[in-house]
Parts: sequence; structure tokens; C-alpha cells
Amino acid sequence: MGGGQLVGGCDTIKRTGKVVDVVVGISGASGVVYGIRLLEVLADLGSTTHLVMTEAARRIIEIETEESPIDVEMMADRVYSPRDFTACIASGSCKFDAMVVAPCSMRTLAGIASGVSDTLITRAADVCLKERRRLILVPRESPLNLVHLKNMVAATEAGAIILPPSPGFYSKPETIGGMVDAVVGRILDLLEVEHDLYQRWRTPLSGNAYNDENQIGKR
Repeated sequence: MGGGQLVGGCDTIKRTGKVVDVVVGISGASGVVYGIRLLEVLADLGSTTHLVMTEAARRIIEIETEESPIDVEMMADRVYSPRDFTACIASGSCKFDAMVVAPCSMRTLAGIASGVSDTLITRAADVCLKERRRLILVPRESPLNLVHLKNMVAATEAGAIILPPSPGFYSKPETIGGMVDAVVGRILDLLEVEHDLYQRWRTPLSGNAYNDENQIGKR
């Protein structure tokens, strides 16, 4: 498994979760930290990861993080060129379990929603949809226009899950890493992978007693 410096703020990760084989797409939108952190956690959990990064994503990694694109590639088990349509994940006969695009640019979303497989990310996503596998899209844009919203509806109707990167604040995250982990934790929930990345609503974290005073209860 690959490994790198942790981006998030969680010291321990529960390792009793289901092992999965996941394609991770990182497209050219702000929020590449979500894809990077997902790779880190999946590697720590013993899962197999297939990474596809667009050229724009590589540039944004250098702008938004302290990692280099090569550092990120080392976190994955397999890395593919975004234009390599001979890659195994471009075929439905490749038995990966699920795919996550984090972040998902509006261009990538449009390609997935319309079935235009002009990159390996959109082709692998199309494979997920036609093979009825789980496809999770983490869109990163604000505000959203009508075209964006219609594309999200179309992708959802085709079988994808839209997961906006909107962390809950009832656990009072103190760092950016904590907010990133809240989003990545929701992705892992949808992948049916056990983890301990964030505190669930009115639920103890890491065996600590639930403290109602730390939660939202006063309006």
C-alpha cells in the first residue's frame, strides 16, 4: 500500500472495516484534499485503490496542498493516465467495487451525466453506472447554476450518488482536517467501510462517553 503525510486531523482509524477495491478520481476543482485524504484512509484500512488524476488536478494539488502530484500517486496501488482508455478500469470486466470522484468538477459531472466518456474518469464512471456499481460524486462549485443542478439530477437518475462536501458542525471541528474527515467519513459510510473519522450525531467517539453539553441542543 502507498503511504504519505496525513492531511486530516484524526490520530487513529478503525481497521476493522470492509476491504474494498476503489477507483478514486481527482478532477480539476478546488478541494483536492478530499481525494487525497480518501486515498490515505483507504490505504490505512487495507483497501486497494486505483487513482486517476486530471492535468488540472495535478496543478491544483501544488496550489492547495503541501503534497506534490507524485506524493499523491504514491498513496495509490495503481495509477493511470487520464487518457489511457486501455486501462483495466475502462472495462466492466474489471471487478472493482466502487468509484469516488473527489472533487468532481462541473466539467467532469457534465460528462458523467451525459454519458460522454472522453476521459478515463468519465469512462470509469460510466462503467460503474452500466455495471450497477456504487458511484459517489463530490461536486465542488458554488453557487450552482441550473445546468449544474440538472446535471446532478441526471447523474442521480443514472445511479450516481451526489455527496456535497458539507461537513456537520455539531461535533465542533477545530481544524480544516477535522472538517475534511467529516466529508471523507461520509464517503466511507456510503462505501460501507467502518471507520472512526468523525463523531456521529449523539453518538460517542472512540469510546468516549457522550456529552450532551458538547452538542447542539440550545436554540
